[in-house]
Amino acid sequence: MKPTVLALLAATTVFLSGCGDKPSTASTPQPGAAKAQGTIGVSLLTLDNPFFKVIGDNITAEGKKHGYEAIVVSGDKDVAKQGNQIKDFIVRKVSAIVLSPCDSKSIVPVIQEANAAGIPVFTVDIPCNEPGVKIATQIATDNYGGGKEAGVAMIEALGSAGGKIAVLHFKQAESCLLRVKGFREVIDAHNAGGKPKIEIVSELESGGAKDMGYKAAEDALQANPDLRGIFAINDPAALGARAALEKAGKTHVMIVGFDGQPEGKQAIKDGKIYADPIQFPDKMGVQIVGAILRHSKGETLPPQMLIPTSLYRKADAMKDPELK
Repeated sequence: MKPTVLALLAATTVFLSGCGDKPSTASTPQPGAAKAQGTIGVSLLTLDNPFFKVIGDNITAEGKKHGYEAIVVSGDKDVAKQGNQIKDFIVRKVSAIVLSPCDSKSIVPVIQEANAAGIPVFTVDIPCNEPGVKIATQIATDNYGGGKEAGVAMIEALGSAGGKIAVLHFKQAESCLLRVKGFREVIDAHNAGGKPKIEIVSELESGGAKDMGYKAAEDALQANPDLRGIFAINDPAALGARAALEKAGKTHVMIVGFDGQPEGKQAIKDGKIYADPIQFPDKMGVQIVGAILRHSKGETLPPQMLIPTSLYRKADAMKDPELK
């Protein structure tokens, strides 16, 4: 054969080998694959609470769509542990840090370290509104508005008789302070209207957890045997309180929770919790990634982006296809 024919055949063979059944060893990007952008370091209050796990899972999934790897860790409600996690993110030179502060005041120095390193810090669910720190934006539930919805639900649940109620708090979290503030304002306004009084007779620490919620409800019942209602700042605390009520034979005491986790929604359907202002942690995770993308393009973000709650009662639970 002539040299030109040989060259043509060789080229054809190379072309055909690229169209065969065997995958090519070349590192050609797949269609639609996101270009690698960097790493997002995520430290959440706790991953024992399904609410925060949903946030973390959605940050991971949404980040992957846009080329970000997410490192999600649990602060375990321990500010020293969370501080070390953030220091590790700084050493790794992550592209962004997402934080649900275990303690908004105590975490300030380590946020300042991230600021000094030029790493943008975003807060989710729990804000850090302390002076001396730079937060790119805060994405959270409208906790104050949700607390007001919880107050409306408690008034509904108690009916015309009013009565004594307890609040199961978690004062370490700014978000819970806002929930209780909104709740109290609605109860105070109700009482100021001359209607049968709803009296908050105790405010106890629940830790936002089932075991501490159980103990807090036990203590509230012991001090006030005629208790008629309990507002718990999240579903785990509400479910712990419900277990304490069942043990004491006081299942007539009405519980209003907060969150809308699957277990909480099921308890509403089963008549064990009256209602929840429900949150949308999936939206929070997606919006955080969106904020990171906007910030990376130089956009100026608002100080906070709030996602409204929605009051979820038994009628909603009965129509919920995700429940048993």
